[in-house]
Amino acid sequence: MVLADLGKRINSALSEFTRAPVIDQKVLDQLLREICAALLEADVNVRLVQQLRGNIKSIVNFDELAAGINKKRVIQKAVMDELIKLVDPGVEPYKPKKGKSNVIMFVGLQGSGKTTTCTKLAYHYQRKGWKTALVCADTFRAGAFDQLKQNAAKAKIPYYGSYSETDPVAIAIEGVEKFKKEHFDIIIVDTSGRHKQETELFEEMEQIQAGVQPDNVIFVMDATIGQAAEAQAKAFKESADIGSIIITKMDGHAKGGGAISAVAATDSPIIFVGTGEHIHDLDRFEPGPFIRKMLGMGDMSGLMETVKDLKLDENKNLMKKLEKGEFAIRDMRDQISQISKMGPLSRVLGAIPGMDPSMLAGTEEEGTKRVKKMMCIMDSMTEEELDSDGKIFEKHQSRVTRVARGSGARPWEVEEVLKQYGQMAEMVKRMGGSKGLLSNMPKNGRSMNPTQMAKMQQQMQKMIPPQMLQQMGGMQGMQRMARQMMAGGGMPGMPGAGRGGGMPDMAQMQRMMQGMFGNK
Repeated sequence: MVLADLGKRINSALSEFTRAPVIDQKVLDQLLREICAALLEADVNVRLVQQLRGNIKSIVNFDELAAGINKKRVIQKAVMDELIKLVDPGVEPYKPKKGKSNVIMFVGLQGSGKTTTCTKLAYHYQRKGWKTALVCADTFRAGAFDQLKQNAAKAKIPYYGSYSETDPVAIAIEGVEKFKKEHFDIIIVDTSGRHKQETELFEEMEQIQAGVQPDNVIFVMDATIGQAAEAQAKAFKESADIGSIIITKMDGHAKGGGAISAVAATDSPIIFVGTGEHIHDLDRFEPGPFIRKMLGMGDMSGLMETVKDLKLDENKNLMKKLEKGEFAIRDMRDQISQISKMGPLSRVLGAIPGMDPSMLAGTEEEGTKRVKKMMCIMDSMTEEELDSDGKIFEKHQSRVTRVARGSGARPWEVEEVLKQYGQMAEMVKRMGGSKGLLSNMPKNGRSMNPTQMAKMQQQMQKMIPPQMLQQMGGMQGMQRMARQMMAGGGMPGMPGAGRGGGMPDMAQMQRMMQGMFGNK
């Protein structure tokens, strides 16, 4: 992921800092040197890095700090606050309003992913109940209308464009007027990609803006652009009234710091980040959660929003069964099917506090194949087998052979699925029933008292393998995770990632948390 290396370096510097026996000016200077070096290597603008360093030094003045104050905590908070300021200009982004047609215009460089992002944004709002439409005003790039038309058709979003009309201003005005008459809530206008040296295209952009009078102009910024980001962003800001930024290609391996510089150059807030090629790979941007996720602290709020958008929290029947400690093979199959809707496993894993997305680096394709094989094996089972607790296979080994043949798998792979089902069923038994974890969890997580929280953490500690507990940062990391989950009002539970060989190890992640499919 873009900025992952930056996050690791800053995290490493902070970890080294916390281990220092005495906190003095020398230790602070060493910490700031490492953080600033990491930011500069990630292509963050020099001026912004100097500003961050100066702000932290002014906040942490050892001569003025009161006696007995926790210096480590003061410095850690100052660093976190200043990192958040890098991506937060403090400007409230435009929010579409119901009862009117909200016109959104996209601008940006060639190849930044504008057309794909237009469809992603339209789909995002459509999923939330808005009536959305797309207008293709890009007559400069060959195939632009075909691309938008294909994307819109897949997402079932109405679109407007023309093969014969060559004037993008006319197309934009006609398209917007058409969808306004049809009372669409959100009308997104895609424009040609342009460079700051292309004067004619910049004049065209200004004409389109004057013609359609957009409520919001979104600047689409490629995360891989590097140091050129600030100059380009300034040029667009001078010609168009940029209100928001969307950063694309955040799933790559570029440094990504240039995109941060664009925020300062335009004084506009980032509203979304593109995290992949699929239509659902668009994440809402929040400065605090973004920095915490970059530093490996997770983003439970983002995970909860995905759960809500995909309506993964509405399986009440499963929730009732889990509360009783009941769990059939069919339940495991249905849960894995639902999880797959949330996107790549590494993306889901990265949202969980203490979990490093690099754990799945290089194995995404393999992991997806293993999950598909797992589903194929369960789909080859009979209704009786799916509704069983797996013991039916122990009594009749011929069933294992039959399922293996029907799914194109080997008998040991079927047995591996049954073994993992057994582990998950055992976990459910521990969580369900009158003495389980779910019985001690209040309906409103925010109302949990310290005693309940401590009891829940003790139960979770027993359920989590020692290796995973270490990855989460020990008991402190688990406490932070529990607080984040409670702040979200529920406990999303993730099946886990694949292992090096065989089938994916669902049990490890399931031992960590369960209630992804609903709130008690």
